[in-house]
Amino acid sequence: MKHFLYLLLFFPLLITAQSQEQDSVKVDLSNPHATIYTHLYFLQSDSYEPKKAAKTIFGLSEKVAIKKAIKIKQVLDGKGLYVDVNKIPTDPKYKDSTGYSAYSKYVLFPERMPQIYVEKVNGKWYYSTETVTKIESMYKEVFPWYVQKLQDIIPVSGHKKVLGIELWQFVALLLLLICTYIIFLITKKIAFFILQKIQHQITKNTNLEVDKVLKKLAHPISLLISVAFVDKFFPSLQFVLEVNTFVFLALNIAKTVFWIYVFLKLVKVVMRIYSEFTERTHGRLDDQLVPILHSFLTGLVIVIGIFKVLLLFGVNATTMLAGATIGGLAVALASQDTVKNLIGTIMIFLDKPFHIEDWIEAGEVVGTVEKVGFRSTSVRAADTSVYKIPNSKLSEIVINNKGLRLFRRYNTNLGLRYDTPPELIEAFVKGVREIIIAHPETRSDSYNVEFTGFGDSALLVMVNVYFKSLAWGVEQSSKHRLHIAVVKLAKELGVDFAFPSTTVTIEHFPEKKGLNPKYDTDKERIEGAIAKVLGEFTQDIKEGKNEENRLE
Repeated sequence: MKHFLYLLLFFPLLITAQSQEQDSVKVDLSNPHATIYTHLYFLQSDSYEPKKAAKTIFGLSEKVAIKKAIKIKQVLDGKGLYVDVNKIPTDPKYKDSTGYSAYSKYVLFPERMPQIYVEKVNGKWYYSTETVTKIESMYKEVFPWYVQKLQDIIPVSGHKKVLGIELWQFVALLLLLICTYIIFLITKKIAFFILQKIQHQITKNTNLEVDKVLKKLAHPISLLISVAFVDKFFPSLQFVLEVNTFVFLALNIAKTVFWIYVFLKLVKVVMRIYSEFTERTHGRLDDQLVPILHSFLTGLVIVIGIFKVLLLFGVNATTMLAGATIGGLAVALASQDTVKNLIGTIMIFLDKPFHIEDWIEAGEVVGTVEKVGFRSTSVRAADTSVYKIPNSKLSEIVINNKGLRLFRRYNTNLGLRYDTPPELIEAFVKGVREIIIAHPETRSDSYNVEFTGFGDSALLVMVNVYFKSLAWGVEQSSKHRLHIAVVKLAKELGVDFAFPSTTVTIEHFPEKKGLNPKYDTDKERIEGAIAKVLGEFTQDIKEGKNEENRLE
């Protein structure tokens, strides 16, 4: 009896305290935080007062405003958008400065639902005119017409709950997954067919490697379509906010991962097509651009994808960009040489001072360009050693590109003995000219073979020729053929090459003959010797070509 009296005494006080606590939360439209909190608080099940929530809608009748306010919350819940009121600004003069100019507005979810925001009107904050106008179309998008029809035909037994979820929701979720899988299979075949047609239109040929990549590219595209299908129809199942928040976070993460995968495969397809194009070009410097571009674009896709995932987890974009900028500046200052080399690499590919396999002279380094990388260029010297030249230095020093010559010039002097008769000198010069004309690797329209002067120990015959091939190895082989033919010519003519020597002449030496050779200057013999050497030279060339054709 005593406890009952205490209950009768304190029960009115308890009811009064609860009512005072509810009354303590009043309609407040003084700042973005207060307006959004007022709207959401008075639509909760334990504090449901839609008339107060409707105060956040400006310029409409109470009845219409109540419907608008309820639908705004239903759209947010249906899309799984959890509003963290602690992050909403409380400044009455708050301005959104993300655009070209600052406005007195606050967007709740700039990435996923930019149409829903509050703005300042006559000193108070209300849901914007755009939000109120578009809420009907957003509601129909989240909850299509068939949702209400579905609710009408669901029997009472379908609303029984298992683990907090109604039975009809289990069945609808199963049907949604089955439909999603069917859509995945169909769109995968369609996507591959379309991609293959596009690739054939661009490249005009069929490439098995590209087809394999396209099949892998069609897979994530079909997954993206499937995820979009689930994203479209999952709100119709009307799960609670907590479930929707988790599901849509998972869907957005999956969507981001699939997009990363799509762009990675797209980069691979583009680089494969570009590599086929570079293989058909004359220069090979653009061939080196393929792996560099592939690495750069791959890294760019991954970095952007990571930023996108971080945004999904609520990381502030401004803070993230500021951190990335400061971090990038610190890294740049700490690795100035690397940045300089990267800029040097860009300049090399823009200016193209040389191509792969060009013979260059760069300062003290002389050799063949083998590879241009992100940081350095590899040059193989004649002794097969490899020089690694930083691209920053290579872009600044003077480069003599032997590979850009139209022809390889070869100039030498042949020294004949001083006692060679003029007839044999003329015959020798004529024979060398004929050999150059008959040589398949020399320019027959541009050469010089002349008796140019008197050396210390020899009569000098200048030989100036141009080889057609720019390859160093082919040039050496061409020189070999030319030299052998010249030596044979000298042997047939009876002409001797001089070497540094000193001759002592004794006018009278009893019973001794001079050491000077006896030269045969018979004209017919000279012509026959030249014809014989040219015939053998021409025959050797034909046999060499036949041997090359046989090996090919």
